[in-house]
Amino acid sequence: MRRATVFPLTLVTLTAFAANSILCRLALKQTGIDAASFTAVRLASGAFALWLIVSLRGGARGMEGSWPSALALFAYAAAFSFAYVTLPAGTGALLLFGAVQATMILAGLRGGERFGARQSIGLALALGGLGYLMLPGLSAPPLGGSVLMLVAGIAWGVYSLRGRGITNPLGATAGNFLRAAPLGLALALAALPWLRLDWAGLGYAVLSGALASGAGYAIWYAALRGLTATSAATVQLSVPVIAAMGGVLFLNEPITPRLVFASTAILGGIALVVLSRRRAA
Repeated sequence: MRRATVFPLTLVTLTAFAANSILCRLALKQTGIDAASFTAVRLASGAFALWLIVSLRGGARGMEGSWPSALALFAYAAAFSFAYVTLPAGTGALLLFGAVQATMILAGLRGGERFGARQSIGLALALGGLGYLMLPGLSAPPLGGSVLMLVAGIAWGVYSLRGRGITNPLGATAGNFLRAAPLGLALALAALPWLRLDWAGLGYAVLSGALASGAGYAIWYAALRGLTATSAATVQLSVPVIAAMGGVLFLNEPITPRLVFASTAILGGIALVVLSRRRAA
């Protein structure tokens, strides 16, 4: 794939990933939809979009996936939505991204991977940044939402680890969304007494599922053909930054010194791990 194609595809994908945070926060803050309904609609619309893409490319035989991965996907989507009832978009994206990367890095250590001094410093810096962001104080994010977003990040990290080595990632993602969609519906039915539907909120959920998730993943897998593993991991450092900028533009959310310092520690620490790992290889 030519570089001239890789860059715009990557930029569109990273914006789509950040848009999930902005759309969810917009829906839950400025419309009447509840978190369970948002989760159900996001998963269902994402499943439909991915099914359509895979079907157009190669038919239903391209569907793969597994129930354990679908459960991890559902856990991520549900915790993500409920976390954004209280969390700002940028803070939520930073907690999510930090938890995902920490989960994958710690899994590597558990699997026998050995870190050098720079990687150890980077991991300590990233984990310290997460801890600092959640310390009690006037500018601290809500504890309940923060814990939920960390759970979402761990679930997405598990989902990503389970996807390593898959030869058909788009088909697997489509199959996992199709399995997770009924779980989202079951969550909405379990929360029936508290459901609140809103046309604008439903629209945001469809955009999050069909475009930011479904189409976003499809474009990402296309862009990955022109990216090295290290480049793919490094460019994702921009997602929380894009989400924070979107929070300022669309939600009037402030950029606090705590968020700036924590972002520097978390993203800088992860970058140090990723880049040092590349040099060691």
